[in-house]
Amino acid sequence: MIDLHTHSRASDGTDRPAQVLEAAAVAGLGVVALTDHDTTAGWDEAAAAVGRTGVALVRGTEVSTRVQTPQGGISVHLLSYLHDPADAALRAEWQRTRDARLTRARRMAERLGEDFPLTWDDVLAQTGDDATVGRPHLADALVAAGVATSRDEAFATMLHPGARYYVPHYAPRTDDAVRAVLAAGGVPVLAHPGAGARGRVVTDETIADLAAAGLAGLEVDHRDHDDATRARLRGLARELGLFVTGSSDYHGTGKLNRIGEHTTAPEVLADIEDRGLLAVVRP
Repeated sequence: MIDLHTHSRASDGTDRPAQVLEAAAVAGLGVVALTDHDTTAGWDEAAAAVGRTGVALVRGTEVSTRVQTPQGGISVHLLSYLHDPADAALRAEWQRTRDARLTRARRMAERLGEDFPLTWDDVLAQTGDDATVGRPHLADALVAAGVATSRDEAFATMLHPGARYYVPHYAPRTDDAVRAVLAAGGVPVLAHPGAGARGRVVTDETIADLAAAGLAGLEVDHRDHDDATRARLRGLARELGLFVTGSSDYHGTGKLNRIGEHTTAPEVLADIEDRGLLAVVRP
């Protein structure tokens, strides 16, 4: 069983990287990908846990990107697998995005603090060491303050893009990010491309353009996709020559997603490893 999308405290998960592998072992997984937002900070700790847990590690990152349309920007998450962690171009973009996320989070905390008992220190208290600060940490602070009952409620209300507290942040163009991942020896896969409940999603035409830029696959089996969306995405992947993956998008206790609830076929993982610069870390 292979789960190719999880998060740790290096970004917005609640488990340490090693604990993600421990959770994967308990769930009966043989392989898990650690894909924290715009960082590789959790890789070393996760890799050190491979021998102890018996779970193989795919080193990855979930890259924050944006597609611009006449109706405005659309946030798009791109999974990058097995890329060079020292690649200068990727590191520079991720640092720029992390800095922008930090500035955005401060501004949102200030806006929320005008109406609710929330301070920036409250947000920092919910953030792990060297974590990519984002809306999930704001949500956790709101829950801790008794303003929201869960991350999901906070995201659906106060932290929603349509809310007056919301502030956008910088992210690179998705097609540029695809090319940058490829240049770093990585394998780019579009994360939850049909998750309309999160906000606007890109069109099939845009996905075709990304495939032309080098996109390798689509994350199809994901809890934010209904059956009709999965069928449409599978057909699109066949048409464009892309492979499909299944993943949990696990965040520990930060979301309802259960590690291993959706999985990826072994032959797809083999394809990813053939294309990537790095090898899977195996016990």
